[in-house]
Amino acid sequence: MLSINSINPWAWKAHPEVWVLVIAVLLLGFWAIKIIGPKVVTPDQQAVTKKQKVTFIFATILLLISADWPLHDIAEDHLYSAHMLQHLLITFIVPPLFLLSIPTWLARLLVVSDTFSSQVIRKVSHPVVAGVTFNALVALTHWSGFVQFSADSGVFHYAIHVLLFVTALLMWIPVVSPIPELRLSLPGQMFYLFLMSIIPTVPAAWLTFAEGTVYNHYDDGYQMWGITVQSDQQAAGLIMKLIGGFYLWGIIVFKFYIFAREHTRNQNMRTISNEIQKH
Repeated sequence: MLSINSINPWAWKAHPEVWVLVIAVLLLGFWAIKIIGPKVVTPDQQAVTKKQKVTFIFATILLLISADWPLHDIAEDHLYSAHMLQHLLITFIVPPLFLLSIPTWLARLLVVSDTFSSQVIRKVSHPVVAGVTFNALVALTHWSGFVQFSADSGVFHYAIHVLLFVTALLMWIPVVSPIPELRLSLPGQMFYLFLMSIIPTVPAAWLTFAEGTVYNHYDDGYQMWGITVQSDQQAAGLIMKLIGGFYLWGIIVFKFYIFAREHTRNQNMRTISNEIQKH
C-alpha cells in the first residue's frame, strides 16, 4: 500500500490501448481518403477538403489528450473534476468534430446503402433514441457503484469510454451529420440541443450540492493541488453544468444566427420576386 507522501500524480503511465485506438483512427482515415476516395469521387472533385483534414487531425489530437496521460490518470485516480472534463471532451467536443470531418460521399457509403448495418445506424441515430440512450448512459456513469467498479477495472473503464464516445457520436448526428437528410431542421436542432443542455442539470446539481463524499474512490487522503474531496465534487458539477451548458448554448445561438440569416434572405428574395411580378 502506497503512503500518501509517495503518491505522484504526474508519474508517466503507458496506455497502449489508447495508442492502438488513435493509430487505428488515423489509418482508417488514410485508407478512406487515399484508397476508397479515388474509387468513388470523380477526378474533378475533392475527396476531402482542407477544412475536413484539419478538423480530423484536431479531433484525433483531442481524443489522444482526453484518453492518455496525464489527464486520464489524474481523472481516474485523483480528481473527479478532471474526470468530468475528460468526459466533456469525449462526448461534447471530439464526436462532433469527427462528424464534421467526414466527407458526405464516405458517410453515404456507410449509411445510405441497404445493408443491415446502415439500417441499424439510421435507427439508433434517431433523435429520440440517440438522445435518450446517451443521457441514460451519462446518468448511469454518475452512480457511485458504477464509478467504483470503473475505477477497479481498467478493461471496464476503457469499454465505458468507448461506449460513451459511440453514443455521443449518435447523439450528435441529428445536429452535425455529414448527410443532410439525417440532420434535423435548424429549429429542430436548437430544440434538441436545448434538451441536451437541460437533462444533465440533475446530476450536476446533485454533485454541486451534495454533502460529504459521493465517490469513495476519490477520498484517498491525497488532495491534489490542495483541492478537497467536496470541492472537487462541486467543481465537477459546475464543469458539467456551466462549461457543458454554455458550450451547447453557444451552438444554439450560432444555429439561431444561421436560421435568422436564412429567414431574412428568403424574405428578401420573396419581396424582390413580388416586385418583379408587379412590374
